[in-house]
Amino acid sequence: MDIRFSPTRRHFLKTAAAVSAFPFVSTPSRSRAADGTGETEDFFYRLSPPDGPYIDSQRENKAFAFHEGHILYSEDNAHSWAQKTAFPDAPNILWSTFLKNGNILFATRANLFLSTDQLKTYHEITVKRPDGSDYRPHTPKDPEMPGWYFHSLDGIHTWDVDGKEILVWGNYCNVLGGAVPPNIYYSVDGGETVKLAYSFGKNPSFQQKGATPDEFIGDPNNPEICRHIHGVTYNPYDNAFYACTGDGDRNGQHEVHWMRGTYDWAADKWDWKILISVGSNSRYKSGGFNFLDGKMYWAADANGKIEPNEVHDRGLFRCDIADILDKSKHEVMFPARFEMANMIIQGQAIFASHCAPASELKTGFAVSLDLGKTWREHDLAEFGPRSPVRFHPKNSEGWMRVDLRTGWITRSEVLFLKPKV
Repeated sequence: MDIRFSPTRRHFLKTAAAVSAFPFVSTPSRSRAADGTGETEDFFYRLSPPDGPYIDSQRENKAFAFHEGHILYSEDNAHSWAQKTAFPDAPNILWSTFLKNGNILFATRANLFLSTDQLKTYHEITVKRPDGSDYRPHTPKDPEMPGWYFHSLDGIHTWDVDGKEILVWGNYCNVLGGAVPPNIYYSVDGGETVKLAYSFGKNPSFQQKGATPDEFIGDPNNPEICRHIHGVTYNPYDNAFYACTGDGDRNGQHEVHWMRGTYDWAADKWDWKILISVGSNSRYKSGGFNFLDGKMYWAADANGKIEPNEVHDRGLFRCDIADILDKSKHEVMFPARFEMANMIIQGQAIFASHCAPASELKTGFAVSLDLGKTWREHDLAEFGPRSPVRFHPKNSEGWMRVDLRTGWITRSEVLFLKPKV
């Protein structure tokens, strides 16, 4: 497939020719309103107030934020804050989510907390193993490096399954903050109980400095290893969860896996199977899983070593769910030049983001407003080199929430996007 630029409409147009290269089209903001809102051909955008709290998650009209030793709760899309509660470890909050029943689950580097009363109070949650025993974080050799037990790269973690809500997410870890085991967590009771759905084995490459093999962290009974979880997503068309992991080949083992998991509600038990394990120059090194109309959509950030006559097997893809393992039946929606591993679909709009350290764009997005038929790339260069991650669905005013990270993972600003659909 060739992607050619139409200068009259700034679309990338698909043709039947083989792809070799295609031009980049930067579409800077057309205007900036007095309130700081900017716009491109495809979407409006704005940063959260620079002097305000860090808005970490949202659901419908609700928002969770933290600021200067406090946690905050909003019922009007973060325009005002109905509750402000002291939380001394606020700078180390790395993850949060809203449950359908109104509960708020949030986490620091290695600790998990639940509020059932809109942050008036909160209490710590201890994760449970499948056998019901406590799963506690390891004791770090360096107290300032406890690892990121609950931080995620994706932003959608709750789904309605058979009329019940389930929360499932995996931790993106072992980049900053210290060594930590990669796990998948879940809750079926509104965050009151959080359990391990899957735990990877002991990866020798990601352990505490100076640790001996008998001190290695990870599941001692699981031979499979990875560096971190890129994302976990529910597929309603086969009633299963799909997970992707990273990152490379180490110690003679692949760390890139696609996994499929099913949950037995009656037995409270998971069954996970690894569908494929590959090297890092593969479309299966990916993230941004989405399922729509019986198809799977994903973004690939292949970055492994290639020969001079090779190209990276990356881009934005889709296929029928039955064809996940048949590359000949994958459709390349957008042959990305740079690593892309975050993507969200909202209605007919698809947003995928560039990894800033790999991209020629500062803050790059690939956007389609017609479910992949046509595409534009946008560079919000005014924000500097930023990697957009953790896409949250639209709030009740139609704004999606996105983290902007310096480099790849260091927290910076919060960006809101509203597609023009």
